[in-house]
Amino acid sequence: MTDNAAPSLRLCWRQLRGDIRWDLTGKLAGLWGAPSDEDAFDSLGIDKQQALLLIFQRMRARKLWDAVRKVDNVYGEGGVGIGFTAWPRLQSRLLRSRDFTRLFANHKDTTGGFYEKGRGEAVLHFLFQEGEPRSWYVHFDLYSPVHSVRSAAQHLRYEVIANVRPDWRMIRQCLKLE
Repeated sequence: MTDNAAPSLRLCWRQLRGDIRWDLTGKLAGLWGAPSDEDAFDSLGIDKQQALLLIFQRMRARKLWDAVRKVDNVYGEGGVGIGFTAWPRLQSRLLRSRDFTRLFANHKDTTGGFYEKGRGEAVLHFLFQEGEPRSWYVHFDLYSPVHSVRSAAQHLRYEVIANVRPDWRMIRQCLKLE
């Protein structure tokens, strides 16, 4: 990707499809002090805009986006994910879902987690930390530790040993959105 292409990736709230704006409404206001969802989205850098949209699209496809109450943080370089406050139904949905597992999903500094099953690449990884309100995080792992022996080996090699944190471009390519 050339530097000339980067400005064309920058979006503004009004360029988003109406259904996307509708689903983001009420979830971004207050992010880094922004007074409205529009101001919050428009103030995000390209990496954060793209990361938010990738997470949003994947969570919406898994019918989980409506469980997001408020987005508290967005990151797109050195990892692709969001920190958020969820409605209580999120954990029960993940526990009941055949599409997610708790296997290998917790980190030593979190209370619990869930991995998306059925994908070898660009998998959702939810983590939560107890508190009031409970803090949730979801990011994409480049490779899944639970999908297959091959993807688990790739996860170990890249994300554990080499400490590779995928950026939004890598995740977008894995999701075949380019």
